[in-house]
Amino acid sequence: MSEALFERAAGGLHEARSAGTTPADRVHESVVTVMREEGIDLSDRKPQLLTTELAQWADVVITMGCGDACPVIPGKRYVDWDLLDPSGLPVAQVREIRDDIARRVNLLVESLNQNSS
Repeated sequence: MSEALFERAAGGLHEARSAGTTPADRVHESVVTVMREEGIDLSDRKPQLLTTELAQWADVVITMGCGDACPVIPGKRYVDWDLLDPSGLPVAQVREIRDDIARRVNLLVESLNQNSS
């Protein structure tokens, strides 16, 4: 959700990659459902593993509770978003998570836009 919402909010000015420390084989169906409500189709996306190389690529690494499992790159800016894992949650709760991520993403994009001006 975060990568797709970031892509939409950034409008091509910034890039994002989404990865996890223990990625699933596919995007959870409830996530696909709530993102379709926003006009975003995630059905063909495949979760990927968070690697050191991927963390090095980023200017800002947004973590979601991975703790010690996340690669630590000296000098890299890390921000942790305390969010529930949508796996197994009802659609209404996944919708709330999506909306929370969207708010956080919009604030992040605003700060990146200010820093790049």
